[in-house]
Amino acid sequence: MSFLSTETGNYKSRIARAESLASRYAFAAEALSFYVAVARFQGDVYERLPKLWGKQPRVTADGDLRAELNLPILLDPFRQFLSLVESQGPRPLAAEAHALAQGSDEAWAELLEAFWKNRMTQAPEREAGDPLAEFVARAFLLPYAEFLVNGMLPPALPMVTCRCPRCNSLPLLGVLRPEGDGGKRYLLCSFCSQEWEFRRIFCAQCGEETEQNLPVYVAEQFPHIRVECCDTCKHFLRTVDLTKDGNAVPLVDDLAAIPLSLWADENGYGRIQVNLFGT
Repeated sequence: MSFLSTETGNYKSRIARAESLASRYAFAAEALSFYVAVARFQGDVYERLPKLWGKQPRVTADGDLRAELNLPILLDPFRQFLSLVESQGPRPLAAEAHALAQGSDEAWAELLEAFWKNRMTQAPEREAGDPLAEFVARAFLLPYAEFLVNGMLPPALPMVTCRCPRCNSLPLLGVLRPEGDGGKRYLLCSFCSQEWEFRRIFCAQCGEETEQNLPVYVAEQFPHIRVECCDTCKHFLRTVDLTKDGNAVPLVDDLAAIPLSLWADENGYGRIQVNLFGT
């Protein structure tokens, strides 16, 4: 079993890919343009974190990624992020950012800590909370999680795990990376963007391994994105196939594939974990 960190901190590639896809898919252009602004902010935070963090250890001795947040270095950037979302986000999200900006440091700390400790470990239909506030916390804390996880040693992996070995979060995506004459399957964490190797014929939600119960659908519009469904648990995982498009950036290509979520919903499949925009 192998473990990868190819997605973490790769903000320049994410921005370039989002700009390219925005020009290709008119229906996703507005969302991707907003994502570009968010990713630029995230990349700036990621680059500044080593200096802000100083010489203290990144993680606790027991390697707990979800240990207590370093709030003193986060609250000022969080204020800046709320300003960004208020000025550039879609109207409902801008209104949420404006409302949050009126809160106290204590209220911000409570919001961030609640997300940091509890989110991305349960299926979306079982999670409670305000999706707009959750977007703000999730988008803001992503570079922080990636910064911490890149300071950790690779974990020992079990043969098959449907949860991130780093933080116990649900997978956001599958990724097929070229290997030999085919592709090796990885899962990408919805919380810290790490990837871990995963079996090809295996449901990442319930563990179903009977091939006829695991149909795969590909739309002509997105030939490099597979919708991997499970007829046992009725969940699906989107998988970005880098053997078909080596220029794809999984986190970003997933945001552009809005019609695939609509198709899955119409056909009775629920996503294991939604992306940043809830699709």
